[in-house]
Amino acid sequence: MIAHINHHKNHITILSGILIVSGFIFGTMGNEWIKAIALVGATIIAGIPIFIKAIQALRMKAFSIDLLVSIAVIGALYIGEFTESAVVTFLFLFGDYLERRTLEKTRSSLRELVDMAPQEATVLRENGNSEKIPVEDVEKGDHIIIHPGGKIPVDGIIISGNASINEAAITGESVPSSKSVDDKVFSGTILDTGYLEMIAERVGDDTTFAKIIELVEEAQESKSKAEKFLDKFANIYTPAVVVLSIVVYLFTRDLHMAITFLVIACPGALVIGAPVSSVAGIGNGAKNGVLIKGGEIIDKFSKVDTLVFDKTGTLTKGKPEVTDIQTFDKIDKELLLKLVAKAETISEHHLGQTIVEKARKQGIDLASIELTDGEAIKGHGIKAVVDNYKLVAGNRKLMETENILLENDVELYAVKREKAGNSAIFIAIDGKVSGIVSIADQIRDDAKEALAQMRENGIKKIVMLTGDNKHTAEAVATELGLDEFYAELLPENKVDYVKQLKNSGHIVAMAGDGINDAPAIATADIGLAMGEGGTDISMETADVVLMADKLMQFSHAYSLSKATARNMKQNIFIAVGVVVVLLGGVLMGSVHLASGMFIHEASVLVVILNAMRLIRFNYKSIKKDQKSNLLPVKV
Repeated sequence: MIAHINHHKNHITILSGILIVSGFIFGTMGNEWIKAIALVGATIIAGIPIFIKAIQALRMKAFSIDLLVSIAVIGALYIGEFTESAVVTFLFLFGDYLERRTLEKTRSSLRELVDMAPQEATVLRENGNSEKIPVEDVEKGDHIIIHPGGKIPVDGIIISGNASINEAAITGESVPSSKSVDDKVFSGTILDTGYLEMIAERVGDDTTFAKIIELVEEAQESKSKAEKFLDKFANIYTPAVVVLSIVVYLFTRDLHMAITFLVIACPGALVIGAPVSSVAGIGNGAKNGVLIKGGEIIDKFSKVDTLVFDKTGTLTKGKPEVTDIQTFDKIDKELLLKLVAKAETISEHHLGQTIVEKARKQGIDLASIELTDGEAIKGHGIKAVVDNYKLVAGNRKLMETENILLENDVELYAVKREKAGNSAIFIAIDGKVSGIVSIADQIRDDAKEALAQMRENGIKKIVMLTGDNKHTAEAVATELGLDEFYAELLPENKVDYVKQLKNSGHIVAMAGDGINDAPAIATADIGLAMGEGGTDISMETADVVLMADKLMQFSHAYSLSKATARNMKQNIFIAVGVVVVLLGGVLMGSVHLASGMFIHEASVLVVILNAMRLIRFNYKSIKKDQKSNLLPVKV
């Protein structure tokens, strides 16, 4: 019965409105008794869902806004104010309708995401035939084909074909991305042109797209500190209003004024103001490829004054290339590359994988090389036995630990490469440095602009923490105009530095790749992951995830958090201000029940419209002439 009434609440509101209009028409024709019947009928019909919610709240030992309105309506009927009782119930239901519609609108980004979810997949069977099946029936390892215009149904890896893919559903970027064999593709993205065959790696709820929807749903349901405070406040405020209305009656002996006071004091706009701002802000972020995990994160993010960045993959593109291989002790370059590449196959570090990729591009068959022992040394490099050679590859600290001497010519060459913006990987064979592999990355194209925007928007200090050498770190820090940088750090050193910043009073946001930097990300007030494709670790550890790996998204997220927090404060000010003015008018006798209720509901609408501005929020770029300085730099 209750569910049936709630389902037809819109129809009840419309019927109540029709009865009110009919009553006024009959009143102008002199039929006062028909007018009274119509208005009482409107009051009862519109009052039923309000009374039911009030009773439900009482059973839960809660004093709701519906209870205040119910008491006021009963009082208005008792003193014969049928017009006001009908108008109050109608306006209350209409206001509830506006709130529901607005929350649906602010959740539109999530709804758009859900609508983008693929429904079916074309699977290639072993007999060579293709079959269309529901996407939930796709299994890991299935061979899937995608034609132009088709949605990629699951996460996987391309095994054949080339294509241009619109990844807006994942990254927020509308510019198509080129994909070919061995590239990863994600559920919910659209194949614009080309043809692909892929192997399913993540299906069902494990896909990146499904996790994004889940994260946004959870974020929009979570509450900010302001919302939690207002919930507690409403539980105290509502019974206090009942007591105050009784006090008003005892002092004035005016039941009409006491009832009006009761209704006008309803904290409707106050209760809706913060949640609608939070939901709109999170929705805007999701639409722009930024996952913000809840209202409380927005509140904390808006207060950040210090940014800490990892270098590789965060300030730089994270796609390093081998720029030079220098050998010593007359060893052959191809042999050196072959040995170190085979050893690096046991490492997941990006620099090690760059060396492996270089060897494969040169056609070296790594499978034919024997690796009998190997150990990855966190933050330093690797040790391995390859084709009976004892090999050590890594940074200076690893060489020192292994008591491997760096001769003058080796050290001079390494420093020269580092000053040119390269990372120098020392390669020692059988206890002696036999070569140096130089690897370079590039600063992100949008780094300067994004950092300038964030400084303009309130960031006071920007720091870089990196495990790379000090020369390379200095080159990046100088190019980007950073306040401080610290090089040759281990993950635990980064954690210690973040703790120091927090202890000195800074509100810190730490941005990293979500894997090596996970401890520092978790330690910061706000952890932010550059997580293209939404890696599990980045989504789980970070408070904010940038799905397109663009620092301009970071700038957008920061300015959005400030705008959302500001919007919440505006809504609270509007709500409190209107209630104070109206209550003053009630006590002075210039505001009546129907007119007061109308103004009250209008304030709810104003608060809602103010919050909806966040849906289209987009922080303006800094001066275009600054963009002309954004030249890629080798680091």
